[in-house]
Amino acid sequence: MKMTSYWLDSARPFASGAPGGPSGTADVAVIGAGFTGLSAALALAKKGAKVVVLEADRVAGAASGRNGGMCNNGFAQDYGGMVEKFGLDRATMLYRAFDAGVDLVEQIVAEEGIECHFGRVGKLKLAAKPEHFEKIKRSQDLLARNVDPETSLVMPQDLPSEIGSDIFYGGMLYGKSANMHMGEYGQGLAEAVVRRGGTIFEHNPLLKMRRVSGTSHELTTPHGSLIANQVLLATGTSRVGPLGWFRRRLVPVGAYLIATEPLPVDLLDRLTPRRRNTVDTRNFVSYFRTTPDNRILFGGRARFSSRSDPAADAKSGAILRRSMANFFPELADARIDYCWGGMVDMTSDRLPRAGEREGLFYSMGYSGHGTHMATYMGKIMAEVLDGKAEANPWRDFDWPAIPGYFGTPWFLPFVGAYYRYKDMVG
Repeated sequence: MKMTSYWLDSARPFASGAPGGPSGTADVAVIGAGFTGLSAALALAKKGAKVVVLEADRVAGAASGRNGGMCNNGFAQDYGGMVEKFGLDRATMLYRAFDAGVDLVEQIVAEEGIECHFGRVGKLKLAAKPEHFEKIKRSQDLLARNVDPETSLVMPQDLPSEIGSDIFYGGMLYGKSANMHMGEYGQGLAEAVVRRGGTIFEHNPLLKMRRVSGTSHELTTPHGSLIANQVLLATGTSRVGPLGWFRRRLVPVGAYLIATEPLPVDLLDRLTPRRRNTVDTRNFVSYFRTTPDNRILFGGRARFSSRSDPAADAKSGAILRRSMANFFPELADARIDYCWGGMVDMTSDRLPRAGEREGLFYSMGYSGHGTHMATYMGKIMAEVLDGKAEANPWRDFDWPAIPGYFGTPWFLPFVGAYYRYKDMVG
């Protein structure tokens, strides 16, 4: 079993990074070569800007290459709850921004010729309890009437056509959702940036940042420095560098995944006949999808932890294996070829934040729904840097610090205990 991301291990390595470190000047420096930073750099390079991307590790090596491989439209939250909180018009506008993110991923893949197995397979949300299906029915009715007619209910008696498991009570299908190979997508985005004239420095963490004037900053890495007229922070919970203000507002929560050995097609036809992205309704959520080489990739919260290392990942992987066997008893003895984890950047309300602060532009905090929203916000922030602040759907959102939090999430075990209790009682 490999203790590394299936996406990163099975993707071609990025081969067009610049040697050494940065120097001279740039129109825009982008901090982070995940989907946000690469999408922004691509959009800016296409505008003719001189763009330099600084990445602490490797292209798409953090959340962008360690996720569940899903490109799902819709909120983490219930649409009805968002309508109650923000009003119908604003909730609908935000929902459509997530839709636009999926559309943009599809567009970039086609325009740049990225071979990453993109497909509109749809997302299936499964009710873990009978009362959850009643809530799903209310939510689907509201969605279909106001913003997403491509959703539909899956009645309990129709579940066998969608999933080979008898532990659920109905579900909802989001027809616009897609999936792809995350490692190949990240590598393809990075190659597109370089092909369009951008420069990417891997293994160049930001160590020091000095404001020169206005939006101009001097940025220093272990291998060099440069002065950029504008800087976009497209990183999240990095504990390296002068990003303390953001660390007080982002909570790193571990997400963990396993991937089986390649499975016989007839077995997959029984377990997941339509090859959907699938997620359940528990607070300790589980989700799964198939991979291009016929594995089941199974992930979930497993534990509320701020650690991802081989020991923590292995412990969480054992929990996930038991959950997978509960879903699919036929997989109880399947070999597990990959087990890995990574950090999800959570905001307190599970909504992204983007804008400008003290001359720095930023977009982050996607809270587990980042594949398409990161891509979308990268392009949006390219417009914001070009003077079009109104393009940013999150421009009016407050972002207060989390009380008593300074970057070490001491409260996660208590949050985990609370959500376990909620899963037990409701």
